[in-house]
Amino acid sequence: MSRYIIEGGRPLEGCLRVKAAKNSVLPLLAASILTQEKVTLQNCPEISDIRNMLKILTSIGCVVTRDDEGNITIDSKDLYCGQIPCVLAKELRSSVFLMGPMLSRMKKAKISYPGGCEIGMRPIDIHLAGLRELGITIDEESGYLDCDASGAHSAQILLDLPSVGATENLIMASVFTKGVTVLRNCAKEPEIADLQNFLNAMGARVSGAGSSMIIIEGVEKLHGVTYTPIPDRIIAGTYMIAAAMCGGNITLEGVIPEHISSLIAKLSKTTCKIVCKNDKITIRSKGRLKSLERIDTMYYPGFPTDLQTQIMALQTISRGTSVIAENIFETRFKTVPQLIKMGADITVRDRTAVVRGVPGLHGAQVSATDLRGGASLVLAGLAAEGRTEVREIYHIDRGYEDMAPILSGLGANIIRQI
Repeated sequence: MSRYIIEGGRPLEGCLRVKAAKNSVLPLLAASILTQEKVTLQNCPEISDIRNMLKILTSIGCVVTRDDEGNITIDSKDLYCGQIPCVLAKELRSSVFLMGPMLSRMKKAKISYPGGCEIGMRPIDIHLAGLRELGITIDEESGYLDCDASGAHSAQILLDLPSVGATENLIMASVFTKGVTVLRNCAKEPEIADLQNFLNAMGARVSGAGSSMIIIEGVEKLHGVTYTPIPDRIIAGTYMIAAAMCGGNITLEGVIPEHISSLIAKLSKTTCKIVCKNDKITIRSKGRLKSLERIDTMYYPGFPTDLQTQIMALQTISRGTSVIAENIFETRFKTVPQLIKMGADITVRDRTAVVRGVPGLHGAQVSATDLRGGASLVLAGLAAEGRTEVREIYHIDRGYEDMAPILSGLGANIIRQI
């Protein structure tokens, strides 16, 4: 098993360019089967979640090509299967995104319950309820969802929660239904607006993404497109927090500062200096930072749950006490015992963590339990005194491309060992 070996205590200096967002590329890849023409997505990262999605697309008849620039081309002209292999669906929660486009294109879909990180209950009940309101029949048996959209129609749908995945799935399931479908209580994340823009570039009629109400006017067909997804706000945020923890001066290029305004607002309350200009963010950090009194994860535009464990790592070495409330996923504190092994002072009760800053962390052997938690352990290791070994880094590989080379290029002492 691969692992990261980190010798901490080095400041970070330099520039890095952020690639397309994992959480945008995955639904866009799913949406690519809505047309029989070729679709190309540019600047995509080389990560295991995307590799698994491409395996799924290949398994259902798509021809997939990828060049050295990160451009992925999908040709689904000869799509022949509406069933996703169980072994692949279990590897990737985002396989659920294929339900909507499969039903739109082929009128049938069969999928096992999806996998992904174990960060709490993430039921797809909201997806299924919305699909049923569109007139889609769904039989649930033996761990499979057997869906039939031969009687699909437009509908007015109110989501129980502003679920990102359900919002995206229902948009894709509605693009070919006759009439107008209205979704209310939608998620507002930038990735949803990116899906809307992608579909509209293919000839769809979707409006309202970024607000709580999205309107889909059915069309008869979509055409191919070459499209550049939005940059990854969580990757950008992770490296900003790394700079805050380690000290130094880094510039992130190819980003959209508005997408991480909640993180920028938090870090600006410490002694970090942050400058945003066009598609660049520069962060300077020196000395021990002061704690943030309270951090509450919320749906966008609130503080993202995908940056909660990383900012917790920062609070472990900040001056003062911080209270972190996790309002999205109920077991997203699974990394806490690993941080405590490194000297952190954290108390967890239910969905709230109290983090009392210590002067410094020390190196230890720790294990990633999920994608973002694994990233937070790398950040802790970069700031800790001595040697840190991060194991189970296949979790990190799901969302971070070349983490060790990127950090090494910024001056960190980190290597990947097998």
